[in-house]
Amino acid sequence: MPRYFVIYKPFGVMSQFSGEDRTLGELGDFPGDVYPVGRLDKDSEGLLLITDDKPLNHYLLNPRFGHKRTYLAQVEGVPTDEAISDLQSGVEIKVDGKMHFTKKATATLLSLSPTLPDRDPPIRYRKNVPDSWIQLTLIEGKNRQVRKMTAAVGFPTLRLVRWSMENLTIEGFEVGEVKEFEQQEIYRLLKIQPEKLFPKGSNMNKSHNRNKNRR
Repeated sequence: MPRYFVIYKPFGVMSQFSGEDRTLGELGDFPGDVYPVGRLDKDSEGLLLITDDKPLNHYLLNPRFGHKRTYLAQVEGVPTDEAISDLQSGVEIKVDGKMHFTKKATATLLSLSPTLPDRDPPIRYRKNVPDSWIQLTLIEGKNRQVRKMTAAVGFPTLRLVRWSMENLTIEGFEVGEVKEFEQQEIYRLLKIQPEKLFPKGSNMNKSHNRNKNRR
């Protein structure tokens, strides 16, 4: 059976297991054949799913399936209603050297700062420059998309935390914490039907059904 690990990736850690910088290997003793589903930049934090489930990896990274990813972004300044509206309807950003108009999103200016673990190192405080938090839900995942989107509407991102993928969240996690999940629970939280990933009669499909019947 595939294995599934959900981690709260800390700031400054690369979304990979090898390299000269800090890597995921310092967070736990993972099996040798697992890998991150998607990436979080070194300077971003939050939810990262690590697995050896190749069909799931393909499904989550395929843009035509459009699963929801929710981010909490601390931005410089206080976004206007117009800026929030632009984030929701779509903005133009550069991706791989070409201009890309982002898909419709859900954006909310939070009235209170979210309850999150402190970042190490903390965001540099500037007395004369206010900051605020935006909750942004996307159905696509371009490189550094949230940062590019908030910059495009005039409010650069200071801190970025991926909070959830569909109903899978890092609520209650400490920074660097790792939790292992069963396949059925991961699929339920990600709102994925196994039959969409595994052809009927395949070994993976049979394995999933055996686990389901044991419950």
